[in-house]
Amino acid sequence: MTEPQPRCSTASVAVGEPTEGTAPHAVGWLVLEQPGPWGAKAFTASRLDPALGARIEAACATTTRPVRPVLVRRPDGTSGDSRTLLLAHTTPGTGWLLGAQVDAAALGDLPWEALAVAVATGDADLVRREVPGCVPVPPLLLVCTNGKRDRCCAIEGRPVALHVAAAHPGRVWETTHLGGHRFAPTAAVLPSGSVHGRLSTATAAALLHAADHGKVLLDGTRGRSTWAPPAQAAEAAVRREVGEHDADALHVEGEREVVMVRHRDGRAWTVEVTREERADERPESCGKAALPVAAWVAGVPQPAR
Repeated sequence: MTEPQPRCSTASVAVGEPTEGTAPHAVGWLVLEQPGPWGAKAFTASRLDPALGARIEAACATTTRPVRPVLVRRPDGTSGDSRTLLLAHTTPGTGWLLGAQVDAAALGDLPWEALAVAVATGDADLVRREVPGCVPVPPLLLVCTNGKRDRCCAIEGRPVALHVAAAHPGRVWETTHLGGHRFAPTAAVLPSGSVHGRLSTATAAALLHAADHGKVLLDGTRGRSTWAPPAQAAEAAVRREVGEHDADALHVEGEREVVMVRHRDGRAWTVEVTREERADERPESCGKAALPVAAWVAGVPQPAR
């Protein structure tokens, strides 16, 4: 009898796959509440009008800087006639998170193309003009729980979302897709765009606490979505090297081979980043064939001259 294939998250842990440099690349996030079941491609496979869902995805796909659209729902399953809309820009020092309640019947009237551009460029004034009642909201935790995308997200993610939401009402959302199912449970913190994997209930709660104080945690970090994956690995390397936890202290320049990381106090480092493939194998998602582990590996940060 053929042995059942282990879940992708279990296999990833077993081979010691690094998490750093695996966050989705998104300078802006467009987050829409959609209660009820989600399909694997939730924007067009949920109770959201699929034409509207396709329009939102298309709007985010055409910006000059990457924007990530996700659907969310409340962990307790409650919903009403309105939908929460959250819009975030993640660039250090100029990031923001705005939210509004929008009547579900009026979602099609929103200028999604303009909103996607606004979160990509950091134009908070445009968001306020286009979405009445849009106001700043405190940091939020989005936990991936979409079992139709990958069963690890539901099995591992949902208990984390429920537990942390009970202690922090209104601050935790289930979300559709953060990539990296094999690192489940995974979560993103907005507005920083800090993405984490292999969470426990304790570390998930700690992420919110840190965000409230303008800090980031390094345990389980996948990277800050503001940067491309190689730059995410470089930023994490500098943070570990100098013990920096201030969320907005570092800015990263470059995306390949040699990355420059600058501190707002004037210090700077160069970090060599390479793509390494290992002999160890694991599936990227449950049910897929096992593939060699490939990871962005950052060298020791060197003070820039």
